[in-house]
Amino acid sequence: MEPELFSSIPPHPLSQISVGLVYMFNLIVGTGALTMPKAFATAGWAVSLALICFLAFMSYMTTTFVIEAMAAANAQLRWKRREQEETDYNDSTSEDSDDGLDPSRSEPETKPILSVQRSGHADHFDIVERVEMGQMASMFFNKVGVNMFYICIIVYLYGDLAIYAAAVPISLMEVACGNRSCSAGGVKFNDTDACWGPVTRADAYRVFLSVFTLLLGPFTFFNAQKTKYLQILTSLMRWIAFTMMIVLALIRIGKGTGEGRPPLANLRGVPNLFGVCVYSFMCQHSLPSLVTPISEKKRVGALVLADYSLILGFYVLLSFTAIFCFDSSLLHDMYTLNFTDNCDVLDIPVLRYFLGLFPVFTISTNFPIIAVTLRNNWKTLFHRDGGTYPWVVDRVVFPLITLVPPIVVAFCTHNLESLVGITGSYAGTGIQYVIPAFLVFTARRHLEPVMGRECVNKHQSPFHHAFWVWFVLLWAAFCLMFVTANIILTDTMK
Repeated sequence: MEPELFSSIPPHPLSQISVGLVYMFNLIVGTGALTMPKAFATAGWAVSLALICFLAFMSYMTTTFVIEAMAAANAQLRWKRREQEETDYNDSTSEDSDDGLDPSRSEPETKPILSVQRSGHADHFDIVERVEMGQMASMFFNKVGVNMFYICIIVYLYGDLAIYAAAVPISLMEVACGNRSCSAGGVKFNDTDACWGPVTRADAYRVFLSVFTLLLGPFTFFNAQKTKYLQILTSLMRWIAFTMMIVLALIRIGKGTGEGRPPLANLRGVPNLFGVCVYSFMCQHSLPSLVTPISEKKRVGALVLADYSLILGFYVLLSFTAIFCFDSSLLHDMYTLNFTDNCDVLDIPVLRYFLGLFPVFTISTNFPIIAVTLRNNWKTLFHRDGGTYPWVVDRVVFPLITLVPPIVVAFCTHNLESLVGITGSYAGTGIQYVIPAFLVFTARRHLEPVMGRECVNKHQSPFHHAFWVWFVLLWAAFCLMFVTANIILTDTMK
């Protein structure tokens, strides 16, 4: 998942769909894709293929849930606004009567909500206002549900920051300490190996993490603004790098020199693969910013389905070329690093350094945005009425509680595959499965007394039967229990 890159989409209907397709693709495909090849190699190619197809379907389903909830939220806002207008109208009529004026000369009574919809002048389910997930939670959840929503978002953003904080120093360490002699492709380095004289690779990692914190940490105390063109540049770099990796791996496999012999199935790798895949399909919390600007929303369902199909194909292509190109035991947590020390795949030094360092540039631009988002969510959790905090709390305490925990986690571990897996398995399950299911369920219950059963949400999910909501919740509960049990059993066996 990547931060929101743009806030508007061109007005032409045809360009909206094509540009919306690209925007959503960029929104979903991010850092998680770079950790997917190792997860595929560990779990086995057949199990990985089956699981990622199923998880893509589940993520698509909950995406349609969020779009339906957005339409329901827009309808409820219009209904409340109309109710307020009627109240104001009745009050003004009452005042006219008290003043001796003839009420019959006033404006006609406002039409009921359903008659307006049936008249064709307006559709209350049009997604016109951008209603973020936090606002939808406040509209449809009780107080406990709203607090749980914000806690889930905060935990997910903490995981995001920890992944970013570890990924940049790892890339810098591998480039600075790795063997650039083209003979290191078959060597697995340890953290205790030397980097610069007495300085070990682990020490170098901590040095780079400290520099990363000192350079980017201060942005947490301010607001990240005007990042549009920077985000466009990093998106361009990302797609150049992804294309290079896929093409280079295909060339090596085509020559018959691929070293990958992945197993068919290894169930021990499934829990981590689940977390990585969930993390890599994350987009539900950013949908309001993406969908609302599109004026021709009749094709939003087709847009989402096409995007998920393309992204699934891209993930399978990236991961399968990786696991058949490289020896599974030598795959890095960050897939780009496999191209920096193996001249059999890429023998141009400049391009090897580009692939090794491109995560540094792309992730570094996203870190401040995620940090500011997390800081603002902390503020909203404690003060949702829009009030102000004391200066010290607002400017010092919230930025510190945002920055310190992920940096501490990154100092303690740089196992990216585990960080992505845990973040996706727990917070990711909440955001991608539990919250959308509860949102659409409660939204339907809120609107039925107002709109009636005969009024159909035109953005209703294809999976509108209540069975699918409960299926998603049961699946989420099963996944959480399975992943937790696996972690406990793995620690016990060590």
